[in-house]
Amino acid sequence: MANELVINTAPHETRIALIENGTIAELYIERSKVKGIVGNIYKGKVVRVLPGMQAAFVDIGLEKAAFLYVADVFDAMDEYESFMEGNGNKKDDVQEPTESDEPVIHPMHPIEDLLQEGQELLVQVSKEPIGTKGARITAHISLPGRHLVYIPTVDHVGISRRIEEEEERERLKSIVERIKPPGSGFIVRTVSEGKSEDDLLADMKYLLKLWDEIAKKKEKVHAPALIHSDLDVTQKVVRDILTESVDRIVVDSKPEHDKIVQFITTFMPKMKYSIELYDEEEPIFDNFGLEVEISRGLGRKVWLKSGGYIIIEQTEALTAIDVNTGRFVGKHNLEDTILKTNLEAVKEIAYQLRLRNIGGIIIIDFIDMEKEVNREKVFTALEEAMKADKSKTNILKISELGLVEMTRKRVRESMGRMMCEPCPYCEGRGYVKSKTTICHEIFRELRREMLDIRGTKAMLTVHPQVADLLYDEERKGLEELERKFKKRITVRAKPGFHQEQFEILIN
Repeated sequence: MANELVINTAPHETRIALIENGTIAELYIERSKVKGIVGNIYKGKVVRVLPGMQAAFVDIGLEKAAFLYVADVFDAMDEYESFMEGNGNKKDDVQEPTESDEPVIHPMHPIEDLLQEGQELLVQVSKEPIGTKGARITAHISLPGRHLVYIPTVDHVGISRRIEEEEERERLKSIVERIKPPGSGFIVRTVSEGKSEDDLLADMKYLLKLWDEIAKKKEKVHAPALIHSDLDVTQKVVRDILTESVDRIVVDSKPEHDKIVQFITTFMPKMKYSIELYDEEEPIFDNFGLEVEISRGLGRKVWLKSGGYIIIEQTEALTAIDVNTGRFVGKHNLEDTILKTNLEAVKEIAYQLRLRNIGGIIIIDFIDMEKEVNREKVFTALEEAMKADKSKTNILKISELGLVEMTRKRVRESMGRMMCEPCPYCEGRGYVKSKTTICHEIFRELRREMLDIRGTKAMLTVHPQVADLLYDEERKGLEELERKFKKRITVRAKPGFHQEQFEILIN
């Protein structure tokens, strides 16, 4: 089945869905009030150096200061090479910055020797502000094009790991090394596989010209200032995702349609594609059945076809995923039922991680399997299922407890955190104190109040359901307090109260 890009554009929001084999695989959202800033280049000013954390806070003009690690400042090429070789990596075996982590540069000097407060420097946003954290930035600038990524600060040629054929890797590397200016660095992107020297040269000239404009603008402005803004979400997705595997683009806006056509004509003139303008009355995402999948992607519980289900819980530190058999009872024996549930869950987990854009530390609690061969089957299936994910992942073997620890690169907010906010009623806990617990808290507070304050009556204002419980099952507790303190207690229900809220007035 053909892969498609479905683009929904409105004045306040742009949504882009990548559909693979008839199912939404990735969702990109950009709102006019909160535009993405990953890839933007700023002239920033160091506002605080933290030797204890080997990092610095840099003012780049955003609400919160950006965070800069020492590893993202140090840029000596000899240390870079020794670090890469020391980790057993080939120097040309590098992930694309837009698809995975950039090469980490080993810090050889403390941060306080490299940066001082008030110092101005050119930085690029590598991670969006997430939750309470500010943006993460790097001094190692990278400019992504269609076929190449330009790295002005490093004299190096890297090849995307997704290009597996050694002969093709060597061909591309030799072309880039021959045509690149001395002292400059480039990473060859996956889409360059099979491309000619002319294609690479055209991309290179564009990126070199862009860097020259950035360097000139840097000298004219004072920090903090935006020097270069990356493409909007539509152009960025088209640049990074549109490959031969995507057969069709469907967009519901004429201006956006024309902009995409112009972008592809300029930067991908040899690209074979079909772009359609959607002009039906029914909303485009409804027509493609995407709204249902998006709603499903926000749920805590996801049902499997067999009757089993997975629970996805996102916390500040990590994401926990629990696998359960649910209604699935199997046909043969318990071990076979568990294996089938775990294997089905593997596919759904890989799909949900990509759709929801869940990153960071992920713990998967598979149902315990007694046989080692079954554990290996589930682990192999998980590795295979995650291969379609462009974000870098690292998966550890299943432990004796049936847990899998893995990491997935996080660059932008997850779908849940972008589209939702903590519940104001439970304050993000996901639960509230029971009505019985509240009644017992009220009794304790009444004891404190009645001991300290003289009076004959106590007025208790509570949530209506708590009031019902106090008049019924917990009535004996109130009567005991009335006898002990010789005060009458009147209960008043107030519909506007939070279930955990109550007021005591003694007079």
